[in-house]
Amino acid sequence: MQVRFGVLGPVVAWDGVGAPIDLKGPKHRAVLARLVVARSRVVPVSRLVDDLWQEPPPGAVSAVRTFVAALRRALEPQRPPREPARLLVTEGPGYALRPAPDAVDAWRFEDAVAAASTAPPHKALERIDRALSWWRGPAFAGFDDEPWARAERSRLEQLRLNAIEQRAEARLTVGRAADVVPDLDAHVADNPWREEAWRLLALALYRSGRQGDALAVLRRARSLLLEQLGVDPGPRLRRLETDILRQADRVSDGPGSPGPERVWAETAAAYDRTVASGSGARLESTVGLLRSLAVTGASGLEAAREQRIAAIAAAEQWGDPELTARVIGGYDVPAIWTRSDDPVQAAQIVTAAERALAALRPGPSEAIRARLLATIAVESRGTRAARGPEAAREAERIARRLGDPVLLAFALNGVFMQTFHRAGLAPERDEIGAELVALSARHGLVTFEILGHLVRLQARSALADFATADQHAAAADRLAERHERPLVDVFTQWYRALRLAATGPSSQAAEAAYRDAAAQLANAGMPGVERGLLPLALLCLRVWHGDPVRFDDDTDWGPYTPWVRPLVLLTRDRLADAAAALRQTPDPPRDLLFEALWCLTAQAAIALDDRTAMKRARSELTPAANELAGAGSGMLTIGPVSHHLDHLVAALNRTR
Repeated sequence: MQVRFGVLGPVVAWDGVGAPIDLKGPKHRAVLARLVVARSRVVPVSRLVDDLWQEPPPGAVSAVRTFVAALRRALEPQRPPREPARLLVTEGPGYALRPAPDAVDAWRFEDAVAAASTAPPHKALERIDRALSWWRGPAFAGFDDEPWARAERSRLEQLRLNAIEQRAEARLTVGRAADVVPDLDAHVADNPWREEAWRLLALALYRSGRQGDALAVLRRARSLLLEQLGVDPGPRLRRLETDILRQADRVSDGPGSPGPERVWAETAAAYDRTVASGSGARLESTVGLLRSLAVTGASGLEAAREQRIAAIAAAEQWGDPELTARVIGGYDVPAIWTRSDDPVQAAQIVTAAERALAALRPGPSEAIRARLLATIAVESRGTRAARGPEAAREAERIARRLGDPVLLAFALNGVFMQTFHRAGLAPERDEIGAELVALSARHGLVTFEILGHLVRLQARSALADFATADQHAAAADRLAERHERPLVDVFTQWYRALRLAATGPSSQAAEAAYRDAAAQLANAGMPGVERGLLPLALLCLRVWHGDPVRFDDDTDWGPYTPWVRPLVLLTRDRLADAAAALRQTPDPPRDLLFEALWCLTAQAAIALDDRTAMKRARSELTPAANELAGAGSGMLTIGPVSHHLDHLVAALNRTR
């Protein structure tokens, strides 16, 4: 696992699991920082000596070599003696640091900000937020007065200020003008000579309905520039002032029409004036906002998840069972992954939904009841509770009887989540996906149409029909781009890595694709998907292709640990421990990785000659004999189920 370096703050290094590396003393850090500044170019020893000391002491060259040797030991502690260093290398007259392109936070920051400039607004905002979060203080802190650091520090600081303004622009574009004002106020105070900062602050105030404040900011900017610098404001500032005075919005939908930011601000203000604070109507409106927030990206999804449980608690305190039911059932955000991001919260929601169901009075509330049942079905995913499938079937019956397309789409999501009670059900899920696509396209239900395409992508992958799966991936991407659903790209990128694993020429190319997909997933706000998925994908690929199964001792297998542990122990020749771990391995959860985890169990059972485990695995996997194991996840595969069944049958015949 690669070492990472941080220079956006004090100079630090982290090992492959994120633990700080002891870099020894200040001179060691100075050598490392100087090599980072050189960007993989060789820095001669003589230059290092001049940069480290104003008046080099006797033996300075030997001291530099000592510092480099200590850094090498710290950065590559597992490197065998006399094996050449791979990170801090000797080349010609000096040394060079050769990390991966994404291993230095400053380099990643620069790339992320550049990529954001061509991305759609929501995706750009996510990338810039993430990039700015890497700053821990001034760049190369501790080396403020060093001539070799000065230019790079200044360059990075300018990039940071540009990124702050780029983020403000993106927030304005997506209608978050009021959110921008406090940050821009502070930014202008710290950097009063940046005209773009003044322009953005004035624009944010104007779009927040504060026209007078916006004009006052522009007057302050004009005064400062004239009195302190003796220059007139630039054309963009002057044009904005003219536009505000004319009450024109520069991002209007057409001549004379208000732009989306102004419409949002004025509508929100009218809502605040009209709808009583603390009313039930506000709670229901909040659920609508949370539903929209959950599909806008990682930060929105996390915020929606956090506030959803708070909204339910507030509704229960209100004491109106129907209001509580509407608040719980109104959050019909499509779900594609069968492991919850927060299992504790999911259980709380199921419990609250059951309470609301019990409290509902008989009468014209069948649709509300069906929404609660669909919620129970979705939030019970991945569990073995009988209530999940039962709730899904009942919600579907009610929705079909009522003829409500939105309700039926939500109910079908619950049905999909409960189709994992045995292996081999990809055709059934494909039918659900097809109905979701057709129903949603007819009634303009974009998020459920995307869900339908992703369900079919998964199902067709399980059936090794990648031509059809490609079509659904492309359709999901088109809808996501048109309707600003950035999280969809996470699933389609993983699908393309899976496709490469299943059909590509080499496992090395597939491993690289998996790693790229994991990098995007890392900041998507979906821990239930992310944790342990990359090492599991790599393990499945290596087992299928017969490649060496080597992983670091500290690899985080997440929730997949029980099914991975026997194989990992086998690779370390710990046969007794592996056999004990296999005996303790539970049946896999009923989810998208059911078949893949059974195949891992089968491989360990064969290696350990455990007939009982082999028979269990054969029995569970036989219904999926025509599928690719794990490919129904749309994320990874461990090869054809038939391949594993053949090995099981051969092993069982051999051990009779």
